[in-house]
Amino acid sequence: MTELTPDSLHPPFARYVHGRVVPPGAQLILTSGQLPIRKDGTTPEGAEAQAALCFENIAAILAEAGADAAHVIRVNAFVTERAHMAGYMAARDAYFAACSPLPASTLVIVAGFTRPEFLVEVEVTAAV
Repeated sequence: MTELTPDSLHPPFARYVHGRVVPPGAQLILTSGQLPIRKDGTTPEGAEAQAALCFENIAAILAEAGADAAHVIRVNAFVTERAHMAGYMAARDAYFAACSPLPASTLVIVAGFTRPEFLVEVEVTAAV
């Protein structure tokens, strides 16, 4: 899959690309937004731990389809405060550390989620 990072644009702020091209015939996998909640109903504290759990949940979903982090073409993430961006970005960068090309990525600050303890939500699109 091809990265799209035109020289005419400001470089990405972190480990992502401006766009990706999916080859014809690729199967798309779309996840729902994953909240930082374990199977037992518990939620870790802190944005980085919560984002890491979101990516663990995403990894399990992708594995069901025979995919992994290397197949992710787009990440949409949401945090409840600007202060949570660094923790989220650290977890995202760790999840995609071995990936090339990198996914396209969007990060949005939102007012909140369904439970006040949730600080992060992440959804991805992957292509196999």
